[in-house]
Amino acid sequence: MTDPKTILIAQIMISGMMAFCMTGFFGFLHMGLTSQWLHEWSHAFVIAWPVAFCLSLIVGKLSFTIACRITGK
Repeated sequence: MTDPKTILIAQIMISGMMAFCMTGFFGFLHMGLTSQWLHEWSHAFVIAWPVAFCLSLIVGKLSFTIACRITGK
């Protein structure tokens, strides 16, 4: 298994990228491509990233456990 420092850095990066993409995508669906959307996106991202990171710590371990059981590793 990968060392804990690498896993933590990966979770920070993955949660940041996912929060960025998801808040942008759903904000765009809701508001369309406007200057207001861009403004709201930045606020949503700042809130979503820490939430996504905390949830990834929980869901990540659970996902790896399930995946290992499925693959038998």
